[in-house]
Formats: sequence, C-alpha cells, structure tokens
Amino acid sequence: MAVFDYTKRADIKELHVHPSRPQFVAPKPALGVTRIATRTLVSVVALVMVLTVVAIPSASAQDEVTVTILHNNDGESKLLPDPDSGFPGIARFVATLKSLQEESGGNTITLTSGDNFLASKEFTASLAAGPPYFDATAVNGLYDAMALGNHDFDFGPDVAANFINSFDPKIPFLSANIDASDEPSLQALVDEDLIAGSTIIELEDLRVGVIGAITPRLPNISSPRNVVIEADVAGAIADEVAALEAEGIDRIILISHLQGLSEDKELIPQLEGVDVVIAGGGDELLKNDGNSCLPDEEAADAYPIIVEDSTGRQVPLVTGPGGYRCIGQLSVTFSGGVVSRVSGESIGVALDGDADASVVSSVETPITEAVEGLTNNVLGTSEVDLDGQRSSVRTMTSNEGSLLADALLGAGQRYADDFGATEPVVAIQNGGGIRNDAVISAGDFTEADTFDIAPFSNFVVVTEVPRERFKELLENAVAGLPEAEGFFPQPAGFTMTIDPDAPAREVNRDGECELTGNEGSRVVDVTLSDGTKIIEDGSVVAGGDISLATIDFLARGGDCYPLGDLDFTRVGLSYQQALAEHVEIGLNGEITAAEYPAEGTNRITTIDAADTGDADDTGDADDTEDAAEPTSTPVPDPTATPVPDPTPTPTPVPGAPDLAETGPTENTLPLAIAAIFVVLAGLWLGTEGRRMLWGDILRDD
Repeated sequence: MAVFDYTKRADIKELHVHPSRPQFVAPKPALGVTRIATRTLVSVVALVMVLTVVAIPSASAQDEVTVTILHNNDGESKLLPDPDSGFPGIARFVATLKSLQEESGGNTITLTSGDNFLASKEFTASLAAGPPYFDATAVNGLYDAMALGNHDFDFGPDVAANFINSFDPKIPFLSANIDASDEPSLQALVDEDLIAGSTIIELEDLRVGVIGAITPRLPNISSPRNVVIEADVAGAIADEVAALEAEGIDRIILISHLQGLSEDKELIPQLEGVDVVIAGGGDELLKNDGNSCLPDEEAADAYPIIVEDSTGRQVPLVTGPGGYRCIGQLSVTFSGGVVSRVSGESIGVALDGDADASVVSSVETPITEAVEGLTNNVLGTSEVDLDGQRSSVRTMTSNEGSLLADALLGAGQRYADDFGATEPVVAIQNGGGIRNDAVISAGDFTEADTFDIAPFSNFVVVTEVPRERFKELLENAVAGLPEAEGFFPQPAGFTMTIDPDAPAREVNRDGECELTGNEGSRVVDVTLSDGTKIIEDGSVVAGGDISLATIDFLARGGDCYPLGDLDFTRVGLSYQQALAEHVEIGLNGEITAAEYPAEGTNRITTIDAADTGDADDTGDADDTEDAAEPTSTPVPDPTATPVPDPTPTPTPVPGAPDLAETGPTENTLPLAIAAIFVVLAGLWLGTEGRRMLWGDILRDD
C-alpha cells in the first residue's frame, strides 16, 4: 500500500491508494429511519418535541463526525480572467478555494471530477512551454484527489501522463474502470499509484475512501489510444467499495465523470456503500436560494440532489458549472458510519474578487503574453459575424462550421498528392470539434480565433469511403437530431436533404458502436458540388468510392463514424493550421457574407425546409455533452458576486435522523417523558390535528 506525505495540506495526514480491485462485494446495512423534514407551519414547541424523540441516544457525540467536501469540475483550462464572459480566472478561483479551506477546518477534503484541461489557446501555451503544465501549476497542493475526465485524453495518453506528473506534491488520479496496461506512460503512473481506482484519505477524526469513474464512451469521444475502459461502471465501483470496506473504510465518496447528472442518477440505484457522489462532465448548475454561483442563471435542481441507492439509502449527488466559476461546499455528517444529514451551497467565484498573487505571476502572466502573440497575428477580415455557438454547429450548417469544413477540403486537395493520396471531393467536420461556442464579430480574423475554433490535436486526413459506407456515416451523423450532439456533420463539397422525423440510426455509443437497432433512414438525398447524385430518395446511387477529407479523430472511428477499418493518409497539418491557411491563402484573407451568410450555408436541409425554401431547419436542442470534446456552458451575466459566509442551512437526508436542531443526547428519561407527552397531545389534537402536524413535519421518501 502506497503512502503519500501530503505536506501542502495540514489537515491531510496520508493517502493510501488502491490500484486493484478484489472480486467480491461486502454488504452494507441499509439505514431504515424515517426522514424528518423541518419545514413547519406548526408551533416551534411541537417541532422541538418531535426532533427530540428522533435524536436516538446511540448517536452520541463520539459517534458523530462531520466532513466538509469542497469540489469543482470541468476546469477545462479557463485560466485567464474574462469578466465579460463570466469567467473569473484561475487566480481568483485559487484565492477563493484557499479561503474556504482555511474556514472549513481539519476534516476537509478537496476534490475535482475531471476534465482538468482542455484544448485552447491557454493549453497551447502549456504545450509550447512544456511540463509542468500551467493547469497543474495553478492548483498545486490544493486537491486531495482528481478524477480523470474525457478531455484529459484529448491529446493522447502521453500528454495525460505529463499532466499528472506536473503536480508537486503528487496526488492520485482516480478511475475504477480504466485499464492502462497497454500505454507505457500511463502504466508507469499506475505502478507508482498515481493512477488508481480508489484512495484512502486520513483526516483529523476519520478515514474517508474516494473512488473515481470515467465514461465508457471515452474511446468514441476522445483519444485514449490503447487505454481500455470497462463499460460496467457499477461493477468496477462495487469492487472498489469492497476493497475499501475490507480495510475498515465505510465512509466513501465517488468522483465520477460520466458526462452528466442523468448518467449518475441512473448509476446510483445500482450502487451500495457509496455515501456521496460528486459528478462531472455535464456542467449542470445546482444551487439553492441565496447561493452565489451564477446568480442570474436558473438552477437545474437544488444542491444537493438526493438519489436512492440499491438498498434504499439516500445518497447526496452534487456537481457544478465548469470553468473555475463556482465551488461546491458540501457538509456531510456521519453518525455510526452512515450519513445522518447534509448541508451545502454552490459558491460563486467573484469576478472582481481577490486574486492569488503567486498564481497571477506564475500562470496568468505568462499565458497572457503567449496569447497576445496569437491575437496580434491578423490572418484576414470577415465581413460577417461567424456563428460558432454550440447550439448552431451541432444542429445546422452554420457559416463558421462551413468555413472549417471548407478548410479541411482545401487542405486535402492541396496536399493529398504530396502524400500519395487521392484528392478529396468532400469533407466533413464534426460539430463537437468546433470549440469556441461563441459568435465571432465581423472584422479582423486572427490566429487566436483559429485556436478558439479548432484547438484540438486533430490532423487532416484523406480516406476512400465506399458509397454504402458513406450513407451509414451520414445516417450516424444526423442520428442525434433534434439534440445538439457533437457528431453532427459540417459538410463541404456536397449538400444533403434529411428527414429528421424518420427513424434514426441506432448504435451502441457506450461500446463498440455496433448497430443495435434501426439502420437509419433519415438521409434522403446527397449531391456533390458538381451535380453528381450519391444518394437519391434514400437509396445509394451505384458508383465509385468517395474520397473524403476529415480529421483523424473521425477517421479512427471517433463519434461512431464507421471509418475505423479504412486506411487513411495524413496530409501534414492540423485542422487549426488548415483553417488558418484557408482564410489567409485560400480566401485571400476575405471571408465574405456571400459565401458564408450569417444565417447559415444551407448545405443540410430537411424535407419540409426543402419544400418551403427554409434551410437548415434541423432544430435546436438543449446541450448534451458528447463528442470528442465537450463542454462549454451558457455564458452567465458577468455580474460580480461576493463570496458569502459559507454557513449553509442543514438539509436532512431522507432515511436518517436530523440532528441539526438538537444534537445527540444521552439522557433517556426526558425522551420517555417527551414521547408520552406527544402521544397525549396527539389524542387531544384529534384526527385533523394529527394530519396537520405529521403531514407537514414528517415525510417518508
């Protein structure tokens, strides 16, 4: 068992890491106590009597301990302050987190649920400078453990390993369902216990187990290469729970990166022995009235959400918006090894708050200097606003999406012959690879803009696709509509008509992308720019293969594009470089409204739209995390919000006694007297009185 000296955090004594899992599950007792809710329309005297009755004598002060969990998720390299867009910057986040840690005391754990960096101008500066990466330097010594997220693999296993090695002191990165044995750089970290399924954190008054889990979709939405992901997430977690319980650990936290709260809500009912779940990947806003996180945004739900596990026990579930904008503070009280109550709030990082001076000098200043060089390099001028909003590039052929697709086609046509490949006639860019999630105003178009739009390490490739396979590819690409999925296509060199009401292609996106149901019949017509029909009335027109330019992520089968078994040829430049070259050389520095109209390019139309003349009427859905590269969130009103005093109101956990008002007691005589008094009062109140009292105070969830 590995032991880590955690010198930067006085409240952490040591960390024990569990890299492997035994094949058994130790049972945990279910907690079957009626929840007491304290919202009241009855008298304060009656409420106190009821609470006293359920203050079970066995829950003594010695048996009760409270842990404060500070958490965030999806930092995604939002390191520089951008108040106009609602991002405070990493230096203000660090100052706020340190303040909360100091206020919270010795039984405090700080965790994050993955997506610890993201392709961007900021991370480009890290790659150029080399490890230690700025994203790690900024938060050194602040976290006790981190979950691995899908974006942590976007640049491949070696960059992920460099990121983990960037931390000093070292901390464990957790994922119970990951097998890195075929990736030497990551396996070396497994051997050092820096990648593990779970860890034990020793606090002042107790030991707490922490387990990690990552989405089974990882191979289809990122670039993990030979990393193998166990699809049975619940089984992998159960193994880690058993390992922890075998060492006497019965307070267990799960930090998951499953891409959204809906996945965690489906997972928790399959679990046993997990006390708290901290989710990542979905950027959902959970908050209560008065919480300072994104005060002008509507909450998806309260903080925390309560979900029942497989035994009926109530499990608090929390998450938060990414980009270092908010910090969750969850106070969890354990009585006799089980959760008896929770309280919490979502705390906003003030846009005008104090910044950590050391982070400003070591991180924000050098990144700012690097980014300014990109911003000052003007590649051309756009006479039209370019729409790169997530809701646009994942549901319609926006002008920015078409600009990038044209760049892939142009790069393929210019360089294919140099690499012995056939010159492409079409190109496809997935909407998930377009990352700026914003409208770029008309005017100067800079190198920095190209990094905002196309930040990943995706390279332009050319491949030959049989026509039947091309039809399957397009059916896959539009299968997500009306949802805004990252696998939606931005085409070049052809137009297509679809029927969004027809059956969608059904594949296993959590596994090998195999067909699981309908083959799909949404693609009605496909016509090349020279007028050649590829698909007509839903049927493939016989003919030769289609030469396609795309990105290597899709060519390797990413987003379930059926290309993984086909040979492809790289043509020597990334998609960001292709975009820069297309604007500067291919368009002679002029992005025109005629070629790239603001309302979209009409390259994909629906049957109804084709009949009426309205183009790109493919719907606009709520954001759903997916494809190679997600997640941006709606931009909040950039109103500075001071961090409140973190003293949230306790929230009782259903199925556990609420000791928030009275605390434990060891004297049983007053309890007996109080119980008799309550019975007599109940008889006196009569039927209507009993209904009003118990109907409002007691709620059995």
